[in-house]
Amino acid sequence: MAEVAGVAFRADLVVRQIPAPTGLAPRAIALAGDIRPEPEGESAYGTGRFLLLHDPAEPDPWDGPWRVVCFAQAPLDTDIGVDPLLADVAWSWLVDALRSHDAPYHSASGTATKTLSKGFGGLADEGDGAQIELRASWSPVGGFAAHVEAWAELLCMLGGLPPGSEDIDVIRMRGQARG
Repeated sequence: MAEVAGVAFRADLVVRQIPAPTGLAPRAIALAGDIRPEPEGESAYGTGRFLLLHDPAEPDPWDGPWRVVCFAQAPLDTDIGVDPLLADVAWSWLVDALRSHDAPYHSASGTATKTLSKGFGGLADEGDGAQIELRASWSPVGGFAAHVEAWAELLCMLGGLPPGSEDIDVIRMRGQARG
């Protein structure tokens, strides 16, 4: 699990170790990540969590002693939020990230949820908003650092920062959800 804590991340993704939830497995490590956070810690680009669980009893759904559970969420322009293929694209970005980091896995499952919102009353001035959220789990095979790196890539992709976009400004569209 020390391998997970030792991963280096791109400068615009701030990752920190957080307390792992109890009761999921005998051993666990958890990370939280925020894309280009403001000084107060909030991110207008996206946020995520990564958990590596270990249970020598090898729970049936895991089909092995290790399990990764991840969460990634990012605001979107409302025009993108209504795209019927958005959830499929989000899942494909996870699969592509795992493949590109040579992070083999099995027994994957998850959901991709897109949300549209409209403010009323005191929140009417905030306008319309949209976001994508991916929750996934899989059983990793081999080195864990590659799985953390794949999660980090997915998180940045959802936030509009593909690989190679470090230190490049991102233009937020009018009406795009805020952090």
